[in-house]
Amino acid sequence: MAQEVDYPRDTSYTLHSAFQKYVKRHPFIKIVKAEIPEDVAKKEDLVYRQLGNRDLKLDVYYPAQKKEKYPAVLLVHGGGWRTGDPSLLEPMAQRLAAEGYVTILPEYRLSLEAPYPAALHDLKAAVRWLRTQSQEFPIDTAKVAVLGASAGGQLAALLGTTSGLPKFEGEGGNNQYSSAVQAIVDIDGVLAFHHPESEEGSMAAQWLGGTYEEVPENWEEASALRHAGSQTPPMLFIGSAFPRFLAGKNDMLKILNQYDIYTESYTLPEAPHSFWLFHPWFEPTLDYTLGFLDRVLKEKEVELK
Repeated sequence: MAQEVDYPRDTSYTLHSAFQKYVKRHPFIKIVKAEIPEDVAKKEDLVYRQLGNRDLKLDVYYPAQKKEKYPAVLLVHGGGWRTGDPSLLEPMAQRLAAEGYVTILPEYRLSLEAPYPAALHDLKAAVRWLRTQSQEFPIDTAKVAVLGASAGGQLAALLGTTSGLPKFEGEGGNNQYSSAVQAIVDIDGVLAFHHPESEEGSMAAQWLGGTYEEVPENWEEASALRHAGSQTPPMLFIGSAFPRFLAGKNDMLKILNQYDIYTESYTLPEAPHSFWLFHPWFEPTLDYTLGFLDRVLKEKEVELK
């Protein structure tokens, strides 16, 4: 998604920078490389939202044969709501596409460009956009999941728990289509910003428009835990060795269990944050994700909420 930009951009969080950070403590790790499987096709730099002169773009991976309609997965990268880019989740998108999913990698506005709730509005617009594309791509629009890692996991959970709430939709177009998703995968993404388990600080404050003391309403409103309820879709949680990155998970599980909503939760006990970028943790992360998505999107009929 190389393009000239005329907005503030932080490029400090990359695959290379994460590797340099973690290899000191975990010398055995290896970077997961992006490689398109033979039976997967790709279309890139598709515009899904226009904001004046600013085009928000995404890439799509899909089974090349197009023999049937496949569930779709929107993958949301992390980077503290300030940095990072969609390429961080490219290997995951490619492997999911090889297993019978249409995967979408969107860019979204980060905190230096636009604070909360701009990123959420962008991602909901991306979900609505993908539902307009069932003729172009082999998408089963009744079976859409959102997957995110780190800040992307927080956004994925927030997107999935705020379906049907007009305040969170934004003005991203295609409003005749639903932004609801039928499954959520949260990989080490905080569920409650102001919580005993949470240690969110300056990066969250920059995105949310101030500290908790300054804008408590944003810190509460942007927490998926606040919105969890009977309409929340099935959820998968995959965590590192640091519970703070999934702050609020146990409270979320209690609520979802009350409503008999299907959940799965896994922890990779020795894994650092950003574990999904590296071997040996990528494969179990992929396996947990595929197992969950297959169970909730492929093994039963899913009604669009």
